[in-house]
Amino acid sequence: MKKFTVQCDFGDQRYPVQVYIGNPNKKTHPLLYQYLWLRDTRGGGIPTEVMESFKKLQNIAAENKVDFEELCMHALGSNNDTDPGGTSG
Repeated sequence: MKKFTVQCDFGDQRYPVQVYIGNPNKKTHPLLYQYLWLRDTRGGGIPTEVMESFKKLQNIAAENKVDFEELCMHALGSNNDTDPGGTSG
């Protein structure tokens, strides 16, 4: 399991949130359950562009028969400093 930090929406502000990537079922979005938890428990949301990015990587991994976690690490950088949702400032 790999950890990434993404900028998530809370009202009109964005805050960094850690998400965890494993090897999900190919029919399930890799961030689905974290998205639902964040929405239902914390009132936040993972931006559409972040959701789309991880889904695209999942599709690429499946099409090329490569490990999804490793592809995310390669495409998005270090698992501790990744910020696919914008700047972390």
